[in-house]
Amino acid sequence: MELSTIKDAFDRVAKKQKLSCSKTLEVIDLVGQEIEQAMAKMQSTDNGAGCFDQKSILLELKTKLNEMVPMNQLEGSQRELNVGLVKYAKILEKYFNPDISKAYRNIDFDIHIVNQIIASHFYRQGLFDLGDCFVREANEQDAATLKSPFLEMYGILEAMRSRNLEPALNWASKQSEMLRQNGSTLQLRLHQLQFVEILQKGSRNEALKYARTYLAPFASVHKVEIQKLMACLLWAGRLDRSPYAEFLSPSHWERLAEELTQQFCSLLGQSYESPLSVAIAAGIQGLPTLLKLATVMAAKQQEWQAMKQLPVPVDLGREFQFHSIFVCPVLREQGTDENPPMLMPCGHVLSKQSIVKLSKSSTRPFKCPYCPLEATVGQCRQLHF
Repeated sequence: MELSTIKDAFDRVAKKQKLSCSKTLEVIDLVGQEIEQAMAKMQSTDNGAGCFDQKSILLELKTKLNEMVPMNQLEGSQRELNVGLVKYAKILEKYFNPDISKAYRNIDFDIHIVNQIIASHFYRQGLFDLGDCFVREANEQDAATLKSPFLEMYGILEAMRSRNLEPALNWASKQSEMLRQNGSTLQLRLHQLQFVEILQKGSRNEALKYARTYLAPFASVHKVEIQKLMACLLWAGRLDRSPYAEFLSPSHWERLAEELTQQFCSLLGQSYESPLSVAIAAGIQGLPTLLKLATVMAAKQQEWQAMKQLPVPVDLGREFQFHSIFVCPVLREQGTDENPPMLMPCGHVLSKQSIVKLSKSSTRPFKCPYCPLEATVGQCRQLHF
């Protein structure tokens, strides 16, 4: 499926729709103006000769409208739009197979787990009303417990949009040890932003007091950052005209909100991106290949769903690559749980099946295919990525 082709076709139709709408409004305005002018003339005519004058005004209006030919103008723009819509429908028909059931295996999913995934997706997107409605209709009352952590997260983010860092600072203080273990500097960056906000209001003494209380504990590890912040004290109330004006950039708030979301989800044991969104996006990319494979295999009267490994690769973007993949350089096959990567004493890595074959079913030492060193099966160790 060429998504770019579909997007281009949609953009063309959208452009024609805007042009058609603009032309229609223009014609309607012109007709309206002529009618209003005619009505104004009729109201201003003398009562004595009103009948004759009104008839002539209406004849004049009819002549002008016939000259404008409004219906022809509307039909022309509408005709172009209809042609674009017909072409777009054909493109959708071409690239979207209405029957995708042949592209997936029949797996009995646990409906309870699926419902929890969907409810969690709504809550993590901030769609709390929709999530509550889904939980009620699916009768998944246990899923309601997923709501409270994300309510807290969105409360913190909403406060940050109002330039209020107190909820974020309180949360970071409670989670400081976990944040430190994650290697995050979120707490320091929150205090840094709060320090700059105090300083920008012109309160140098209050900013200095805040720094001594909250920034001093970070000085031993983040000396350079603290030094820059201390230099900002010289520019209290006029930081925007100082060499440190970059601290006032709105991008700091945006990046900090993003990092807070990442760390919040991480401490909940969840990924930053919604698993449901990632799964659907990956499925959209892989679906065309699977549909084509199913069609080819059906023509050959072969069943692909029973295969342990697909005969063709399903290429997904790097954003969907979460784990390292090992491909044996000897067999040219991807590693599996039954055929894992094995580290030899020389440092080279082969698949377990390759080592078994090279050692004649583990009965004798064998030479590494890439260096002159010999090894035995007992010396090889399984690698875990």
